[in-house]
Amino acid sequence: VQLQASGGGLVQAGDSLKLSCVVSGLTFDDYGMGWFRQAPGKEREFVAAITWSGGSTYYADSVKGRFTISRDNAKNTVYLQMNFLKPGDTADYYCAADKGWATTRAEEYKYWGPGTLVTVSS
Repeated sequence: VQLQASGGGLVQAGDSLKLSCVVSGLTFDDYGMGWFRQAPGKEREFVAAITWSGGSTYYADSVKGRFTISRDNAKNTVYLQMNFLKPGDTADYYCAADKGWATTRAEEYKYWGPGTLVTVSS
């Protein structure tokens, strides 16, 4: 199983970025998908999650209204559209796959990909 996130970069506050995560080696539409992030010196935290069908989405309060998670099951890809970025959003962003519903708890996710770094300057 491989999860490969991309789309990170250096942007200014207020800018937008769209992260992508391509998944292979599993039946993608059997899995809920999540995005998590980890800033330097901090613990990994939940960002957003989406159920296998895309019918339900969940967000951390800190990103609600600014970030949008979506998925394309035909492309085995999950996305994270990030708008109105803030310096506090600076972190490594990870995508993860959950055989269950799609939770906010990192320990429920079975598969993880390497992170993609997002840096937001003020």
